[in-house]
Amino acid sequence: MRACPGLLPRIARALRREEGTASIEVVLALPIVMMMFLMGLEASILMTRQLLLEHALDVSMREVRLGRHPGLDHDRFKEIVCSQANLFPDCKNVVRIEMTPVSKTTWTLPDAVATCVDRRAPIQPVTNFTQGPQNTLMMVRACVVVDPFFPGVGLGLRLHKASGDGYALVATSAFVNEPGAGV
Repeated sequence: MRACPGLLPRIARALRREEGTASIEVVLALPIVMMMFLMGLEASILMTRQLLLEHALDVSMREVRLGRHPGLDHDRFKEIVCSQANLFPDCKNVVRIEMTPVSKTTWTLPDAVATCVDRRAPIQPVTNFTQGPQNTLMMVRACVVVDPFFPGVGLGLRLHKASGDGYALVATSAFVNEPGAGV
């Protein structure tokens, strides 16, 4: 006794039909194309953020180079940098700035790894921020921790995570305090 007479011929006929085969190509290709598009968009956003951080640090350094802000502290300089960098939400809480004099006798540079904000910690450790005496080479680094736009896709998935859940962007600048500048 047969349960469904004619079922096998109908299945065989359905398998031979060619309607809807174009949708298979779309189903297979669309995720790859979309992932590449989102990776490109993430890379362009990352590069724009890096460029804006570099630009903000450079513009902010112009005034400091000439000693127009004597007694400048970390919080005031952070305000100056954040006023120039408009793409970072909550900039004052995600940026860390360190200014360190470089010894002219040993030429010892600061630690290779920049100190960034740890978003998991309620209290952030103090960074070195010394304006330095005149005719001194100064090294300035700004580190911003930001979230990827597409964290689960392509580039956003593979970015090296800083302390916490974002990735770090670091900008570095160096200058010599002009005579009469600094402390």
